[in-house]
Amino acid sequence: MATMTPDERFALITENLQEVLNQDLIKTILDEGKNPRVYWGTAPTGRPHSGYLVPALKIAQLLAAGCDITILIADLHAHLDALKSDYELVAHRARYYQFTITAMLQAAGVSTDKLRFVLGSSYQTTPKYSLDVYRLSTMVSEHDARKSAAEIVKQSANSPLSGLLYPILQVLDEEYLDVDVQFGGMDQRKLFAASTEWHPKLGYRKRAHLLNPLVPGLSGGKMSSSEEDSKIDLLEPEESIRKKIRKAHAAPRETENNGLLAFVKYVLIPASALKEGNPGFRVSRDRDGLEPLVYTNIEQMLEDYKNDILSPQILKPAVADAVVELMAPIRAAYEKSPEWQEAALKAYPPPPPKQKKEKKQKDKKPKDKEAGNPPIANGETANGAAQ
Repeated sequence: MATMTPDERFALITENLQEVLNQDLIKTILDEGKNPRVYWGTAPTGRPHSGYLVPALKIAQLLAAGCDITILIADLHAHLDALKSDYELVAHRARYYQFTITAMLQAAGVSTDKLRFVLGSSYQTTPKYSLDVYRLSTMVSEHDARKSAAEIVKQSANSPLSGLLYPILQVLDEEYLDVDVQFGGMDQRKLFAASTEWHPKLGYRKRAHLLNPLVPGLSGGKMSSSEEDSKIDLLEPEESIRKKIRKAHAAPRETENNGLLAFVKYVLIPASALKEGNPGFRVSRDRDGLEPLVYTNIEQMLEDYKNDILSPQILKPAVADAVVELMAPIRAAYEKSPEWQEAALKAYPPPPPKQKKEKKQKDKKPKDKEAGNPPIANGETANGAAQ
């Protein structure tokens, strides 16, 4: 970072982003020779998977560009998400997320010295923060609150009030974390635009915003925690990783909604640049007796895929090799850390074994030995006389 110019730092900060809001704020900080303070928030709910590598690699680039990074572990948000998880469980998941995120960044080859984790509950229940929530709620209309959270909060005709509070809370996080920039996905664009408008109403300064594109999963659609084949667990065994990538959706010549190509662009090529100093992705063609294809940028790779020079049959094993290599240090760090293993067990306890239903035995009525006579019942003899 010491040898990078402000322009080079800005280029790395904004690489692969879909949009940057208020970018002049970032340029001013860089021109002054200072480090932009950036935050990214995540709620500790489901287990982090391969989709988390997309923001993680961007955060790794921000660290390499000399930014000071804050990771907000939104434990309070996770607890209030329909009250699905009790607070003790959320606390264990928050620890698991810290271990996982740190390991992802270290696997990308960057120092985590300028990384800090903050629990949302450490300040979101303070009197000052609560007062600002009330103050901002008097200045923001219901319409604007719904609009700003339209892409990130499920809405209906009779939505919970928490859906209207969500954008207010997230906007205030920027002030209380004392950052210059917030990083997030394109689904948060309306909320980021609202931040620029709402902060001055409270006398607070505007922030810049970095927006990552939404990347498709392995099955071609949106990467979802509930869709098992759309993502890979960060601690998944090698054979399972290779199996999922073999099954991944990758139609020949089609680059749209291709999760493998997107993963190469936003994860594998940036990771190689950070770890080795030069971006690169290698595709072996040994079985065809040809020289390997080596890509230093995604543009040539997409062109070759459209022309079927790069086919799904040779792309998939190349992606699998690179993913296995990238995730190996994460799994190794987990296996060496009893604390992480303990957090995993408490955060995501295995479901209790299903109890087998006992088969109800049908009562078999005894047959009378004498043919033609009805069975004996109710303490009577065959001829009806009481015993």
